[in-house]
Amino acid sequence: MSDKPKPTGPIPAGYEARDGALLIGGRSADDWAEQAGRSPLFLYSRDLLERRMADLRAAMPERLRINYAIKANSFEPVLKLMAGLVDGLDIASGGELALVQQAGIDTARVSFAGPGKRDDELEAAIAAGVTLNLESEGEAARALAIAERLGVTPRFAIRVNPDFELKGSGMKMGGGAKPFGVDAERVPALARLVIDAGAEWRGLHIFTGSQALDAEALVVAQGNVLDLADRIAREAGIAMPKLNMGGGFGIPYFHGDRPLDIARVGEALNERFAALPDSLADAELYIELGRYLVGEAGVYLTRIVDRKASHSETYLVTDGGL
Repeated sequence: MSDKPKPTGPIPAGYEARDGALLIGGRSADDWAEQAGRSPLFLYSRDLLERRMADLRAAMPERLRINYAIKANSFEPVLKLMAGLVDGLDIASGGELALVQQAGIDTARVSFAGPGKRDDELEAAIAAGVTLNLESEGEAARALAIAERLGVTPRFAIRVNPDFELKGSGMKMGGGAKPFGVDAERVPALARLVIDAGAEWRGLHIFTGSQALDAEALVVAQGNVLDLADRIAREAGIAMPKLNMGGGFGIPYFHGDRPLDIARVGEALNERFAALPDSLADAELYIELGRYLVGEAGVYLTRIVDRKASHSETYLVTDGGL
């Protein structure tokens, strides 16, 4: 048998163990599997979800609003709980819009981001009063035509491809050529176009990256986001009703990963918010988070059904996989 250690991720804070068994909500994994009558199964902890939101609220500036990116977990009970804890929701497809509607959530609280929106998705979102985060001039033209045909005033924001990136992020969403958003230098002209066309102007969405654990990198990126939003507002000569600053807050996956220092992020935002430029002084300021809010509150339980050896390795075979 090999002596080579197997990589395992850290157990998130909030979970307990008894006699070597993981506890979820004070009950063992065996108890939950017995109640479900089968395995594999997913379990989500209401307590951990609520605690994460409470800790985040306590660390962030009071004026900062929080959106939930439902792509992180759109399971209806989780979605309904999160809708009551956050200030808004972000979707990335017509299918996610349908999930929000089925859950009875007010679609006026929803924004829709992502390139590649089909015309039927644009139409459903406009009809439901969702804020569209426009990803291109072409998407803007299609959305304006659909709104005119429907006879409604659309709600538009613009997603910006910033001219900088979030250092150390798992996925970089800005800096250079990207499929996401409109290049920063073209945003002022597009903003003026949609405002002049009669759309309800909802501001900017600037997302720089995801899965960052370095608080200082996030502090720098958020400062750059605020500076860029101010620059765009001044160049376009427009008010900024809302600014979605994106997210990027990561969670530990591997040994050696350290949890994000949200106190440091909140401290830096407080300092910046105390000295906002005139263009952002009255703006509603948001961050948008997904995995950071829900990623550590769920457990996937599988049962070991076999133990086998292959050469020098031992494998525990389960009734579920990933």
